[in-house]
Amino acid sequence: MTEELVMELAKRTLETALLVAAPMLLGGLVIGVAVSLFQAVTSIQDMTLAFVPKILTVFVITLALLPWMLSVLASFMTFIFDTIPRAVY
Repeated sequence: MTEELVMELAKRTLETALLVAAPMLLGGLVIGVAVSLFQAVTSIQDMTLAFVPKILTVFVITLALLPWMLSVLASFMTFIFDTIPRAVY
């Protein structure tokens, strides 16, 4: 296994992880900031008010983008399986 192959595998792995996780993380971030602003304006300091909307947002985003995430992961696995013969020689 060459250094170029290891670097290519690491690069593709990180890209895939970021592509799959980014929509859920960004959605949770946006909702978290909005809830925090709402709490600051209304002086409500309830922890469940911040937690529940973020969980629901991540759940909805996951359901909406699940087919796309599966296709990204499937293409990554195809790349991995195509790379195995080059790594073994």
